[in-house]
Amino acid sequence: QVQLVESGGGLAQAGGSLRLSCVASGSIFIINNMGWYRQAPGKERELVAGITADGTTNYADSVKGRFTVSRDNAKKTVYLQMNSLNSEDTAVYYCNAEGLRLPNFQRFASWGQGTQVTVSS
Repeated sequence: QVQLVESGGGLAQAGGSLRLSCVASGSIFIINNMGWYRQAPGKERELVAGITADGTTNYADSVKGRFTVSRDNAKKTVYLQMNSLNSEDTAVYYCNAEGLRLPNFQRFASWGQGTQVTVSS
């Protein structure tokens, strides 16, 4: 089992910033891809930002230039720095991680429980 626990969500004013964190735990051999998704009410879950083990990143067009994804492999943690927030960023944000777990190097793909981000205008 691989567990992901997010933190850092909350309420922010438009133009403000928040930083999300997600820590992975369990019998992990390696984490390849980590990322953040979000789901707003009545909408599909969408990719916000992803990062590979070697640090290659990708972003949704709507957040490019405002959000930054990073990771600390030693801490098995991924971060999402969100700046210049606007009301359209309001959603539940989910952490995702994919890799191989022990003891038999099975593939895993895990999700966090989600953290609410609300931006007031």
